[in-house]
Amino acid sequence: MSVSITETVVGTGSATSSLSTTDLRTIVEEALEDVRPGERVLAIIPDKTRDDNTHLLFPMAAQFLARRNVAQFDALVAQGTHGPMTHAQKFAKIGSGALDLPGLGRIFDHRWDNSNELVTLGQFSSTQVNELTGGLINEAVDVRLNALLTPGLYDTVLVFGATMPHEVAGFAGGAKYFFPGVAGPELTHMTHWLGALATIEQVIGRVETPTRRMIEAAAAFVPAEVISFTSVNTRDVEGLKTHALFAGEINETLRAAALVSAEVHIKYTGRKYARVLALLDEHYDELWVGGKASYKLGSVIEEGGELIIYAPHLNNISATHGRLIEKYGYAPLETVREMVEYSDELRANLCVAAHLAHVSYGSTLNKDGLLTPRYRITLASAVSEEVCRRVKLGFLDYRKVRRDDYENDPNTLVVENAGRDLYLVEPNVR
Repeated sequence: MSVSITETVVGTGSATSSLSTTDLRTIVEEALEDVRPGERVLAIIPDKTRDDNTHLLFPMAAQFLARRNVAQFDALVAQGTHGPMTHAQKFAKIGSGALDLPGLGRIFDHRWDNSNELVTLGQFSSTQVNELTGGLINEAVDVRLNALLTPGLYDTVLVFGATMPHEVAGFAGGAKYFFPGVAGPELTHMTHWLGALATIEQVIGRVETPTRRMIEAAAAFVPAEVISFTSVNTRDVEGLKTHALFAGEINETLRAAALVSAEVHIKYTGRKYARVLALLDEHYDELWVGGKASYKLGSVIEEGGELIIYAPHLNNISATHGRLIEKYGYAPLETVREMVEYSDELRANLCVAAHLAHVSYGSTLNKDGLLTPRYRITLASAVSEEVCRRVKLGFLDYRKVRRDDYENDPNTLVVENAGRDLYLVEPNVR
């Protein structure tokens, strides 16, 4: 399916397209035509947990802006609550070394938990939150972002990123690069918890979600002109392929790209499996992001079945939130809601509460009438057995995993690069 373009969006692509460097440069330069000489420009870029084509697009933008004689061009990493990248990782992300980056100033880390590096741009009243969330949440919240987005600091903000199905917003990309990408703790916690309350089955792989409504309304507080570059990518043995790139108005580029992503990144199995062996994508080096294996495969696992996450490279639950995850453990949403009700600590860290429920995915009643996770999750990684038991996951020595044993079982689905694509039994009724 080819996507039609509006007056506020330039670009092209489809599930079967493979855009060339020339195609990408043409789209980038057309989108930047209205940037004036002397402007101050800030680029918001993905962090290392995202596999996308920023290393191609960013140099194209830098070169065009240098010819346009902008006064300033800096970058801010949309790392959310993730830890900072190294200097080398940052420059690899933006294509340094392979291509020239004229005029680039500083690359800033985002400190989501440092009030001195945040600015309040507005507030949603409890009534507004209630309306945006469809009644799921009813409390006021401040709209706080990285202080680099303070009015008057930059004239134009560029947002680089890719889209694919996402457990909190429905699809990644767009306004999500502001919230939680460069947001303060208030909306970071609220939007994650909102995604959990809306339930993962009703969110992932859908564009119009309560979280999408909230983050797009919050992004309207950004005072600068925003130009978004939203791509749809896949990776195989031949490398990264760009199926589509749309640039321009941030909400419309997301929707155009999501139409293509739905064809590229959603797979239909036609049945459920008793067991899924998820060979976790190596971009996910801790379970905070590696939980995507459960988010994107849970729909095709039978009740009482098992998900094995095979990830020898994964050696951490979460560098940022590990203590809380180990204290409370993964559990169904109903259980997590009870824990939140009685724990000030979890209420202050709702993004952790949401993660606990999202990884657990769903619930069922066991033979004793007790609420339990709908399927078991076993971690075959560098995380110790002690930690696995503490967070209520099974443990399997990854050195004993033999892929052939699973591929020969008709009741087992083996998934390469797990966490990238969403697997459903059949298309959602939207």
